[in-house]
Amino acid sequence: MTLFTFLCVILSDIKLSVFLNGVKPLIWLILFTVLLQILFTRGGETYLVLGPISITSFGVINGAFIFMRFVLIIFISTLLTLTTMPLSLTDAIEKLLGPLKRFKVPVHEIALMLSIALRFVPTLMDEASKIMNAQRARGVEFGEGNIVKQMKAVTPILVPLFVSSFNRADELANAMEARGYQGGEGRTKYRILDWQKRDTLSMLAFVALTGLLLFFRS
Repeated sequence: MTLFTFLCVILSDIKLSVFLNGVKPLIWLILFTVLLQILFTRGGETYLVLGPISITSFGVINGAFIFMRFVLIIFISTLLTLTTMPLSLTDAIEKLLGPLKRFKVPVHEIALMLSIALRFVPTLMDEASKIMNAQRARGVEFGEGNIVKQMKAVTPILVPLFVSSFNRADELANAMEARGYQGGEGRTKYRILDWQKRDTLSMLAFVALTGLLLFFRS
């Protein structure tokens, strides 16, 4: 799976720094999780014992696996969002969940919420950056002091960001209502998804990769 992911990263022709930037915001969470695995996993050869805490070979191996899993998840999600248009992604999800309509699952509404969320993520990030710059101009320092001070420094960002998000949501709801939006019933598609040869090849490759992973894990 690791080789497959890095092969996809190379074929995507996207700079590695873009993927590493996706890891940076979560690096402390990843390292904390890895540290817990190393300190509290028993088994194998013991390297160090400090009271109830011991570092063993199984703990180190599990920590390495956890680290790689986090990195691979971030790399795959970054690769997906950078190489696939949000509308194509939501259309594919709606098509995939289509059989659930028989069980009265609001598939179209779920896909619509996902599409709106993906659409407004860059907007909210840009707005958060503007708010942070405005707060810095007022003398607020981010990333300094203990964790309590850092949490207090984030408050001037979250409050206006939430207010702005609710205002945007209200404006979007009013615009959709003014245009007569009534849900997915009877709506037609501008982009029609058809099953093609490359979809079959991709599915076969995915099944083969899954089979290999299950074979090597057994």
